[in-house]
Amino acid sequence: MAKFKSKKSNIRPEISTASLPDIIFMLLFFFMVVTVLRKDMLVNIQLPSASEVQKLEHRSLVNHIYIGQSKPISDQAINRIQINDAFVNKDQVEVAIRQLVAQKPENLHSRLTTSLQIDKAVQMGLITDVKTQLRKANQLKVNYAAYVGGGR
Repeated sequence: MAKFKSKKSNIRPEISTASLPDIIFMLLFFFMVVTVLRKDMLVNIQLPSASEVQKLEHRSLVNHIYIGQSKPISDQAINRIQINDAFVNKDQVEVAIRQLVAQKPENLHSRLTTSLQIDKAVQMGLITDVKTQLRKANQLKVNYAAYVGGGR
């Protein structure tokens, strides 16, 4: 009997890379759409240092309030309160926080935290007024932002 040889060789076909640029651009657009950009800071803040610092776990459950000197649009820099890329008066903090809370699902309202990022030079009277407005809005979980420093 004759031996039959197969005409197949052990050479494998090359992988087509024609669709590779399409895949790369799809990933690029996906990450551009999904990425959350940092909000504009309208105030200058120099955070105080602290020796005991904890990181917040659920960033989506945190409302940020920035208190500091307004960036020098004019010669006169005054302490301002910023919530969501807009300045508010100390009497408008309650309304602004209630609007932020209303945007979240109702089952998460008890888990919301308000993070105060306050400049070192801000007077305590303004901070007390903001905390009073937070109490009126029933936002009792308050976090004070600081950077890890050498203590004293």
